[in-house]
Amino acid sequence: MSALDRDSVYEFANQEIAIFHNTRLAVLDKIKLRDVIKKKNPYLFRAKNILTASELIKSMLDARLSSSEEKIFGDFLERLAIFISQQVAYGRKSSAKGIDLEFERDSILYIVAIKSGPDWGNSSQYQSLEANFKTAVKVQRQAQSGLHIQPVLGICYGNTQRVDNGLYLKITGQDFWYFVSGDRDLYIEILEPIGNRAREHNDRFLERQAALENRLSREFTEEFCLPDGQIDWAKLIGFNSGNHK
Repeated sequence: MSALDRDSVYEFANQEIAIFHNTRLAVLDKIKLRDVIKKKNPYLFRAKNILTASELIKSMLDARLSSSEEKIFGDFLERLAIFISQQVAYGRKSSAKGIDLEFERDSILYIVAIKSGPDWGNSSQYQSLEANFKTAVKVQRQAQSGLHIQPVLGICYGNTQRVDNGLYLKITGQDFWYFVSGDRDLYIEILEPIGNRAREHNDRFLERQAALENRLSREFTEEFCLPDGQIDWAKLIGFNSGNHK
């Protein structure tokens, strides 16, 4: 294993986190009122007794953005882990389905699926992951007979201990970043580049988000509110869920 060049890791993370924030802004630019309404549960918001267009739009938009940001940031962490592995173990982006990273260490080929957090998937997604691991192992063994191959599910945050379920290792949080880098403290030290200029980026995002909320609230009031200003829940739910002609 080669030594980790922390300066290059910080530089890479700084560049990537700027991309993350720019991608967040790009998501805002694409959001339309009808897309927000179509993809969220109006019954839930009715049960919460939301009374104003602005509150309803904010609630729907926050839910939409939260799921979007988790995916965007997960992609950033995956690229960061691959970059680090490239430095210390000649790691490479995998071409195998469902596998993100491959690298060799101590005569073992590790094939790694990277997930951002511990609640990344349901039972069917875990089954797909296991099938992807089995296929990748089979292909690698056909190409390199006798090679020791170890599948790994790497999770970027969380504090569960390392688990070997027989097919793959599950490595989480600090242990995962140590696994790809050889540095026990890296999981804390990457906070610095991640947080670099965070307030500046977020202030710009919040300003654009507020403008979007105002625009969508105005459009919602025009289309889905009664003349007295109350939300027309029947029309809203009809738009969201009606499908009988």
